[in-house]
Amino acid sequence: MVAITEEGVRVTEAKRARAAIVLAAGLGKRMQSDLPKVLHPALGRPLLLHVLDAVQEAGIAPVVVVVGHQAERVQQACAGRALGWALQVPQLGTAHAVQQTASHFTAYTGDVVVLCGDTPLLTAATLQKLCATHQRLGAAATVLTAEVDDPRGYGRIQRDANGNVLGIVEDKDASPAERALREINSGLYVFAAPDLFAALGQVDADNAQREYYLTDTLAILRRSGKRIGAYRCDDAREVLGVNDPAQLALVEKILSSRVRDA
Repeated sequence: MVAITEEGVRVTEAKRARAAIVLAAGLGKRMQSDLPKVLHPALGRPLLLHVLDAVQEAGIAPVVVVVGHQAERVQQACAGRALGWALQVPQLGTAHAVQQTASHFTAYTGDVVVLCGDTPLLTAATLQKLCATHQRLGAAATVLTAEVDDPRGYGRIQRDANGNVLGIVEDKDASPAERALREINSGLYVFAAPDLFAALGQVDADNAQREYYLTDTLAILRRSGKRIGAYRCDDAREVLGVNDPAQLALVEKILSSRVRDA
């Protein structure tokens, strides 16, 4: 079973249970605002609440939110929701962020969906398809990917000649040949929890950003003989994140069109 207590989330044994970790600790410097990035509104609601709605609709629970910059403000915006919380201070990368949730999952052997709090176009249907693919493959980790015309700024999916996922290379660490790849990492994954937390302990910061990348866990798991899966999103717009005001305007435009077409 899974349960939420006053102290936070405590997860116990459950077959194929699905929990979620939502990363919402960042400052979002390019937003040119002191407001935490995940609290910028799209259609009048914070980006983070759009993500939490998709997680809830997909039937994934419990949910742990990783906060950092203006943590109390982010928590207040989520008042009334049954959530667990983890604090990331300082912010040393996505792997470091996920590691802050470890105490919530000490007795848990199910699956964990890891996603970002700034992707308001993500749908419950895509989350369900990703989780189903992960379970069907029996993978240690499954990444949501998309093919885009302009992959700049995104991590690239590395595959072997047979199409198997080898890992992910971040844009700033990619070679010219790797930068030419158009299949990108959405930043959303499903992991078998024991494999995730075992791999996190082996991640280092030997990269251009000097940060602990969650993407490195995929290569670590593969080297240990674990299977890495991928599910390519039907609509690449679902994985759009918000890093600056122009991207916020774009996702709000897409959300508006969904409302009109509903």
